[in-house]
Amino acid sequence: MDISYRYNFEQLNEKISYRSGADPVIINHKHEYYLFVTIQGGWWHSTNLVNWKYIVPDKWPMEDMCAPAALSVRDTLYLFQSTFEQRPIFYSTEPEKGKLKFYNRWLPRLPKDIGPWDPALFHDDDTDKWYMYWGSSNVYPLFGAELDKKRNLTYAGNNPAEAYKAMLWLDPYKHGWERFGPNHSDPFKPFTEGAWMTKYKGKYYLQYGAPGTEYNVYGNGTYVGKDPLGPFEYAPYNPVAYKPGGFATGCGHGNTFQDNFGNYWNTGTTWIGYNWGMERRIVMNPAGFDKDDQMFANTRFGDFPHYLPTKKIPNQSGTDSDALFTGWMLLNYKKPVAASSTLSIATDTMRVAANVVDENPRTFWVAAHNKPGETLTSDLGAEREIRAVQVDYIDYKQTVYDSDSTVYTQFKILTSTDNKKWDVVADLTKEPKRDRASAYVELSKPVRARYVRYEHIYVAGSHLAINAFRVFGNGSGKVPVTPATLTAKRQKDQRNADLSWSKVPGAVGYNIRWGIAPDKLYQNYQFWNDEPNTFELRALNVGVPYYFAIEAFDENGVSVLSKVVDDGSGLGKP
Repeated sequence: MDISYRYNFEQLNEKISYRSGADPVIINHKHEYYLFVTIQGGWWHSTNLVNWKYIVPDKWPMEDMCAPAALSVRDTLYLFQSTFEQRPIFYSTEPEKGKLKFYNRWLPRLPKDIGPWDPALFHDDDTDKWYMYWGSSNVYPLFGAELDKKRNLTYAGNNPAEAYKAMLWLDPYKHGWERFGPNHSDPFKPFTEGAWMTKYKGKYYLQYGAPGTEYNVYGNGTYVGKDPLGPFEYAPYNPVAYKPGGFATGCGHGNTFQDNFGNYWNTGTTWIGYNWGMERRIVMNPAGFDKDDQMFANTRFGDFPHYLPTKKIPNQSGTDSDALFTGWMLLNYKKPVAASSTLSIATDTMRVAANVVDENPRTFWVAAHNKPGETLTSDLGAEREIRAVQVDYIDYKQTVYDSDSTVYTQFKILTSTDNKKWDVVADLTKEPKRDRASAYVELSKPVRARYVRYEHIYVAGSHLAINAFRVFGNGSGKVPVTPATLTAKRQKDQRNADLSWSKVPGAVGYNIRWGIAPDKLYQNYQFWNDEPNTFELRALNVGVPYYFAIEAFDENGVSVLSKVVDDGSGLGKP
């Protein structure tokens, strides 16, 4: 998401500077949107989910808020921070003005190490009862408790130590996606966190993030019950939000909300992790419930441009349900890039221009000087129709520790057909100053060009460092053909399956799509054509049959989806 991510103060004494944002909660309050994010000193307000204004509140905890809980009920927005101590619940009837008041000045302390950390607040409209869910641990489960509204949302009952109970535990021995590490390959005990509750058609969907924020497989899962405090059953189609491939990997620990038209969205956290393990950004994906009440999030091309709806759209279920995807493809993956200068670093890997098009957020280019006029020029190889550009900055040996008025980003985007005559197609100096660490710029109209240039104007701090210069649009050729073969073989360890597919000449990449039924291929893993065409998928649930299909994509578009194949396990056969 393109917001003004704030600089983190936690590593100030170690002289480590970086912008970050994680654990998002978007609340639809009186038909406007409020975004709360870990350690940001405030929140954001939007009327359209595109343009976000940062709000400085009139009161705020000295230690800031980590993974805050937020909830809108009627005309009031409630807010509560993660804590292991006694902290207040805030409320506001004017959050657009940053006005906060105390609702409960001193919520009782729970037993040691219980929390509530990573809390979520929930109000059941049908019963007018209130609840809290929480947990962030690889030792403890997620917990839940009823709150007493008549006593300012303190824990129901007379003894806080007895007010809560366990809701769910991770089970990585049965749920492959709950295993820790990159591609679920680390034996370290996984973490559960990021509770959220959604009620749909009388069922309660208790969501959670797992197995760890610092890996590509960070996702959201759900248990389903008939009562807000359970018992809950594990949904066999888990995870419900999962994006292990592509540029912005991981989408765990967020929330599910509805926009003003009734469309569902799922938010989450993606990992940067160059300056510090908790250096992150936030993502938002279309979500929903299918005809069988199965919850899902659509992460296919999740880091490519999408439309925001202006009306209620059909549930995005089925294999061809991508109504919000623009169809604008990535045009410059590993294409030639020329830089005006590059900082020569004797004690570090050379930070060269080619890194801005490798789709890895942890590699980047550093200019020799942070001054106006530095440029990056991407050669698309031929004329393409250009629709949008993304510029992501990274904090390389930065010296900024507070997001004050000097912290903002400005640049221009230029295009050319011959690398000689240039036209300015976007100019951020014409806009109000704000920090855009993950700047997305949609052109006012399509432009045909072969060369696209970033021209630097301003970024705060000592270095100009960019980890992504992504150009989106379409070529004029035919879409790629469908891969001729896809095989999936379930291993003896049912949490794993071996995948292989045939490569398509000229393809840029592939989406492996899978799910628990041929018409429920909601999961997606993106691969690049220059990567191997075999993969061990380690995200499956024991005892559940799976079905797979593949599509190829390039600069012109996406192929027809292949024939669906099963996993060869026989689990789905009578």
